[in-house]
Amino acid sequence: EVQLVEPGGGLVHPGGSMRLSCATSGFTFKNYEMKWVRQAPGKGPEWVARINSGGNIIKYSDAVKGRFTISRDNAKSTLYLQMNSLKPEDTAVYFCEGGAGRGQGTQVTVSS
Repeated sequence: EVQLVEPGGGLVHPGGSMRLSCATSGFTFKNYEMKWVRQAPGKGPEWVARINSGGNIIKYSDAVKGRFTISRDNAKSTLYLQMNSLKPEDTAVYFCEGGAGRGQGTQVTVSS
């Protein structure tokens, strides 16, 4: 069974930082491209960042470029998203996707 679990998330002040992780199982993580997707209240899903299986090809949406960093640890089958200089418009449920699966999502709220 493919599983992706995203602990973490929570409330952070504007300008703050937060690190998300996504622990996976049930598929060969190192063979798959992975990505983070978010969905803000009342809006559709928005792709945030993607990373190839080897971790050497990375792309970001314009909305987060320069502020977010996606990374992966293939030995731990875990995906990460380091989020810096957070803005209120980054408030959303964040999902990790890959291996034909999607996590349950974790809420990130940026507010003073």
